[in-house]
Amino acid sequence: MKQTLIACHNCDLLHRLQPLPKKNIARCRRCGSLLAAGYPQTVDLTLASAITGLLLLLIANLFPFLLLESQGAFLETTLITGAIIISKQITPLLAILVLCTSILFPFLFLGSLTYVLLPMKWEHRWPGASRVFRLSLFLRPWSMTEVFLLGVLVSVVKLSSLATIIPGKSLIAFLVLVFVMAAANLFLEPRTIWDNMDQYR
Repeated sequence: MKQTLIACHNCDLLHRLQPLPKKNIARCRRCGSLLAAGYPQTVDLTLASAITGLLLLLIANLFPFLLLESQGAFLETTLITGAIIISKQITPLLAILVLCTSILFPFLFLGSLTYVLLPMKWEHRWPGASRVFRLSLFLRPWSMTEVFLLGVLVSVVKLSSLATIIPGKSLIAFLVLVFVMAAANLFLEPRTIWDNMDQYR
């Protein structure tokens, strides 16, 4: 049976990795980081998730997120206006953090995956693909769409007694985006991507 030496990307511990059964994963013995996953179609599945995520992120930023109605007055919010309100009422630093983790980092993560994986469909490699893929792996844990959505839901519960809250198209798109991001992280298998990039020089 073929065995391959692989180093953990986080702690550099060497492992002897055997071929994985379908849908199984291998983790580092020392730090628990993902080493490999048994998804033979990792390029197709991850690329489909990344492109879908980009479209959902675009929708989430173009349409209203929430519509608040109180005593005949209406307030329409978007993802950007939420960060602006935080900047004015709390602190600009927190607003920047929210903006980065909920919009900028997910966009860069999904966009970098698309840049790396799309040319692989034609057995090609675009310039700087290795650096872009390293960027996507770095941004992977910082794309916290689920944390942002949880904060929104908590705020909705607190505001429900003060105003009528109408969810917008953006909120629905962002909710679906959370699951698409989870799928992209699940299907992404870095070792296979690196092997393909070495092959398509």
